[in-house]
Amino acid sequence: MTLCIDGHEFQYEIENLCRVFFPDQKIEAVQNPEEADVFTGIAPCSGGVRVHVSVRLNGERKNADEMIPAREADPHEQERRMSVLLYGLLSQARGFYPQWGILTGVRPVKLFSRLAERMGENEAARYFEQKLLVSKEKTELCRMTSRNQQEILSIPQARSFSLYIAVPFCPTRCAYCSFVSTSVEKTFRLIPDYVNLLCKELRHTAEIAAQLGLVCDSVYVGGGTPTTLSAPQLKQVLDTVRNHFDLSACRELTVEAGRPDTVTQEKLDALRQGGTTRISINPQTLNDQVLRAIGRAHTTEQTLEAFSLARKCGFNNINMDLIVGLPKDSEDSFQRTLNGVVGLNPESITIHTLALKRASRLSLDPAGPYSGDAQTAQNMLGYADQNLLASGYSPYYLYRQSRMVGNLENTGWAKPGFKGYYNIFIMEEKETILACGAGAVTKLYTPAPNRLERIFNFKYPYEYINRFSEMMTRKDRVKEFYGSVSD
Repeated sequence: MTLCIDGHEFQYEIENLCRVFFPDQKIEAVQNPEEADVFTGIAPCSGGVRVHVSVRLNGERKNADEMIPAREADPHEQERRMSVLLYGLLSQARGFYPQWGILTGVRPVKLFSRLAERMGENEAARYFEQKLLVSKEKTELCRMTSRNQQEILSIPQARSFSLYIAVPFCPTRCAYCSFVSTSVEKTFRLIPDYVNLLCKELRHTAEIAAQLGLVCDSVYVGGGTPTTLSAPQLKQVLDTVRNHFDLSACRELTVEAGRPDTVTQEKLDALRQGGTTRISINPQTLNDQVLRAIGRAHTTEQTLEAFSLARKCGFNNINMDLIVGLPKDSEDSFQRTLNGVVGLNPESITIHTLALKRASRLSLDPAGPYSGDAQTAQNMLGYADQNLLASGYSPYYLYRQSRMVGNLENTGWAKPGFKGYYNIFIMEEKETILACGAGAVTKLYTPAPNRLERIFNFKYPYEYINRFSEMMTRKDRVKEFYGSVSD
């Protein structure tokens, strides 16, 4: 589709909103309004500015405009009203009314919480529904999530941090994945060197944390699939963490054992002995046909076996991930999956919406990109929300990604006392994250002033290995950051 921007600087936001309605179309900017499928413009007028939106679909052009008085015409309000006009035209033309309205950002709960602090919960909810066109259901989901986060968000202090450890290897690459992770069959030879250097980076990071008097609240080992590593390699990483970081105040050590086919007795024992308190076993679905369609090498039976084995090994805090909107899945199939997972009684369940990544096999399929069905995904999420609440789970963190089916969301649900600390800290950006490994991003945070700075590691394992010394010097920025702020 073609897009014309005239008289404003909101192209990024307008493109994102158009993509909600046309997820599988490339958006091309044009100069001539007559050539544009979508035109958005702002022009001065007597007493303020006029916002004009025009949409051409199936040969028919629809228009909408609004005059904004000068006293209200700040850039944020101009962008909001333009988005509301565009949402109205596109939703009418497509017959689809996305539940998040004009919101396209990653952290709606963070926005809701900020509004609630300023104007109170009820006014924040009213703003979401009336000004941002968010549905009552999603507004209430934000309200519940915001409330459930407050106790944990009160934990971080000026010198608190969480540790993230990246293990960017997987047994195979899923059809929906574009993460910087590498399948083992192609890079098995890199893993020993990677693990050794990762441990070296962890030791260096621990020295910096100790010098600065930083206090560790949580540790998260993610990927990729960390349990792609052998049991001795997992032990090596976890022993490095325990021997070099002060974990006396650490409330949680999570390891993603994401692929059920990588879970073994030996690896679970290594995780337990290494101090792991929480693991994630991620089936994505309990439908074997869907598993084959997305390139997962495991079966439903292996998921059930891995979960049972983890329980026998003493893990009493297990998360399970599911995805709505997968190819070959249906509402009935998803309901059976959710009911099956709830029946296992894990301490937390995370419901993801499929994100249509450009570099994934689903998007690059020669037969045409997979775009999913927005209404079906919306119905699946509605079923999940209703049944998880009824089963004693509460939403505790929520985030969104670009190009998600139906412009929906990912939500973490937990039983009382089992919220994931790291998940809240990383999503709400209220604590420093010291990150180690390929593709990891350190986020340095200080509450006074409210400041966030990022340090990027090299993305790919071979870069991480070949340019390790160069990357290590970047960690010195952590000391510079804390040297420039006062508690």
